Amino acid sequence: MLGGVQVGDTRIGTNVVPGCCSGLEDWRDWAQLLTGGSPWLGHDPGPEVEVVGEDLRVWQDGGPNRHRGRWAVRHVELPRRALPQLLMRVQRDLVGFLDALAGWAARSGLGQRGTALVKAVDQNFAITAPLDLPAG
Repeated sequence: MLGGVQVGDTRIGTNVVPGCCSGLEDWRDWAQLLTGGSPWLGHDPGPEVEVVGEDLRVWQDGGPNRHRGRWAVRHVELPRRALPQLLMRVQRDLVGFLDALAGWAARSGLGQRGTALVKAVDQNFAITAPLDLPAG
């Protein structure tokens, strides 16, 4: 099963999913796009991000120079200026997951083990740590 951050365009119904080896624990790596870097999005099918002016074009399979089957033309356009808000939304969603996990652990009677579980997930996914984004 694929993990990581998925991007989509609801207007046209296109999604770009992370490739294998790209996990949700690397969600903060998307911030690299704000300073000229690029996150690792996995391989198979090999998603990549191309900078096009002030926009980001997230390709399902390696961008415009790779033409391999059905994924070759699938991409999502994303305004770079929208990225900070989108990353804050990802963080809010992950905090919501932590809250749900804590509730489940309490209902299950896990006690300190439940607290330790929530803490471990938070630390491994860097969920509640401050989201330091470069000033735009």
